[in-house]
Amino acid sequence: MSDSGSVEGRGEQIQQAEREAAKRRILALAEKERIPAEETTRAVPDRRWRRGQQ
Repeated sequence: MSDSGSVEGRGEQIQQAEREAAKRRILALAEKERIPAEETTRAVPDRRWRRGQQ
């Protein structure tokens, strides 16, 4: 019976390792797509306001 316990423990270890690898991939992708705050705070004219002036 101790064999089945070690098999379950091994399966859980594999799942944990897969979760950690997936988390690292997601964080790496998010970091790659991250926009620096300096670029998000820059003023950009909104074209919607121009429609009323035409």
